[in-house]
Amino acid sequence: MNKCKEKILKEIRNELNRNVDSEYKVGIQRFFKEEVKVYGVRGPVFKKISRKYFKQVNHLDKKEIFELCECLLNSGYGEEIGMAFDWAFRLKKYFDESDFKIFENWLSKYVSNWGACDSFCSKAFGEYILQFPQFLPQVKSWTKSKNRWMRRASAVIMIYSNRKGKYIKDSFHIADMLLLDEDDMVQKGYGWMLKEISKAHPQMVFDYVMKNKSRMPRTALRYAIEKLSPELRKKAMEK
Repeated sequence: MNKCKEKILKEIRNELNRNVDSEYKVGIQRFFKEEVKVYGVRGPVFKKISRKYFKQVNHLDKKEIFELCECLLNSGYGEEIGMAFDWAFRLKKYFDESDFKIFENWLSKYVSNWGACDSFCSKAFGEYILQFPQFLPQVKSWTKSKNRWMRRASAVIMIYSNRKGKYIKDSFHIADMLLLDEDDMVQKGYGWMLKEISKAHPQMVFDYVMKNKSRMPRTALRYAIEKLSPELRKKAMEK
């Protein structure tokens, strides 16, 4: 790594350390079953820091910025991982087909909790799939992964496109493939995806839930129906 990149990484880490909120750091752990490695920087402060340093690197080409992102990801710190994913999203105008392998590798190698999964998939990787739907078959293959975060990602990544009315049929196909998954993080992931679809297509989601509710885990069902009308929710919850 050249000295310029070493310098920027050192500056980022120093600034994150200067903005640690000890109380917040302790509180974060409550939201995760697994132990998370974080500095403890509050969200609004973190966003300012990420934006500030992106301005300092955005003269570099995409390959160089992605190399910096890889260094951030490799640290294992939640804030550095979040910064890498934020920077990737800021490069959305420059995405191309070759980036899929890079992003898929980041997902399988560096994502180890729901926060990182959702941060990446609901923005940068979600935008990528919106632009390059030819990779949807690969996304669907993640539903069979041994990695729980890849399986969750197969649903969460669709939310970005679904909010824009795109690839709804593919999302229902993914829900079918994840329907009987026993992992609660995966159930919450595809339940969330269905909930987002229900905002524009409530009847479609209601019909899907009614068709599958005898087999659908209650966790996924509750997430899926959260935004439906009280009447439809009541029907969906009936035994």
